Amino acid sequence: MPRPAETGPAEPQAGFVHTFLPGRVVLGAGSLDQVAGEVESLGVRRALVVATRSARDAADVVEVQLGDRFAGRIDGVTQHVPTEVAEHARAKAREVDADGIIAIGGGSAIGLAKAVALTSDVAIVAVPTTYAGSEMTPVWGETSGGSKTTGSDLRVLPRVVVYDPVLSQHLPKKVTAASVANAIAHCVEAVWTPKADPITEVTAVEGLRALATGLRQTLTEPLDLDARSNLLYGACLAGSALATAGTGLHHKLCHLLGGTYNLPHAETHAAVLPQVARVNAPAVPRSKARLQAALGTADLADGLFDLFTAADVPTSLRDLGLTEDQAGQAAKAFKPTDNPIPVTEDLVREILTRAWAGTRP
Repeated sequence: MPRPAETGPAEPQAGFVHTFLPGRVVLGAGSLDQVAGEVESLGVRRALVVATRSARDAADVVEVQLGDRFAGRIDGVTQHVPTEVAEHARAKAREVDADGIIAIGGGSAIGLAKAVALTSDVAIVAVPTTYAGSEMTPVWGETSGGSKTTGSDLRVLPRVVVYDPVLSQHLPKKVTAASVANAIAHCVEAVWTPKADPITEVTAVEGLRALATGLRQTLTEPLDLDARSNLLYGACLAGSALATAGTGLHHKLCHLLGGTYNLPHAETHAAVLPQVARVNAPAVPRSKARLQAALGTADLADGLFDLFTAADVPTSLRDLGLTEDQAGQAAKAFKPTDNPIPVTEDLVREILTRAWAGTRP
């Protein structure tokens, strides 16, 4: 794995507060075989396996490895974690008396495991197959009645994360690129939230470098395990940065769009992020310069847009099914949030109008 890129000399700090979150990370090709051992080390007696449909083969392997610790399985999950799906999973966990959950798949699988952990005393072992980064955060989300509710609770933070690049080796280009766009959004926004600090910035900058490098590698060599490892490493850092810096204007906009209009989560990030970076990044010039260096671009917003375009990720909300009227409705419904520049309805409308049209920043 490449060494971190230089991001400039360290600067004196006036002071800050940073919270390191507990957790264990296992990364390496073939590390799926270590899942059962990690579950045993946690003292889990009965483990419920939650897996996306695309991760069924991996779930089969883990189920056999668990032996007597296997308590049951949920195959198939839904993005944005609808409340009815969450309630079904909670009932299943109670039914099998689970004290642990193994989530195998992307952010939807891990999100469903978190929904259970939010109301039950269970330990989560996450096995990500995409680059969402949710596995590194205590952030949970649930959708009901066309509205998405999110929060942060240490009970939902996975105790162990197992990254096996073999599991994402055959991830389609479209899914890979969209998932990476999601992770990149974690890195970019982590430098300008109210809770951002020098440690989250270093983490975010290195995460962006790894993600951009890995994405460019997979576009030409999709089966390259080093490239896939780079992407998982970047996703880990991106999630770590988000976990401590929290979310701001960009993520809140994406949650509103996804929860209200059922837009695909990862692709929505790709359409919205360049437009938010266009207005926010100039307010944090040092961070902007560091992110630009990590991305290898002269301008952050343009560089993000061009990277997503080169990877064939939609950069237009219109292409994702949002109507122009819905974009206007979202601008009216959005509630102001802490941001480097004041958040007004006009600013949100400008961001969403450009994101709807897919305008280059």
